[in-house]
Amino acid sequence: METWLPYSNAKTLVVANDQLAEDVLRQELLRLAVPTGVHIFFSHVQKSAIQVADLESSQANADVFFLFASCEDAKRAYTNGLHFRFLNIGNIHYRQGKQQICDHIALDQADINCLRYFQEQGVQLDFRCLPNADVHVKALW
Repeated sequence: METWLPYSNAKTLVVANDQLAEDVLRQELLRLAVPTGVHIFFSHVQKSAIQVADLESSQANADVFFLFASCEDAKRAYTNGLHFRFLNIGNIHYRQGKQQICDHIALDQADINCLRYFQEQGVQLDFRCLPNADVHVKALW
């Protein structure tokens, strides 16, 4: 968040995560990491399209940066009406059953299927942890 928010010029951050939407303590901890001047909101994944519609009606030309915990959460938001043209895949840690495609991303079949879904929808996939990083991804599809 410390690099992506300034890079994107977004002044609004929506964290779409079902667990965080219910956890006030973790929300307060996350607020500490958000740069001054950026408004942060927490939303259930399924309600994220409604959240952005509310933000856009209250803030003219609101540039909103969404943060999801997983590709599946992003897909759930997308299929519930939150459409976007760009999806950054920053960090997906290795665990058994996942295949490393670059130093910071390891995918299992569910991840691959999810990313393929976004490609088919015309969403541009970006595999960087930091906005100024070079991307060296070994394609799996």
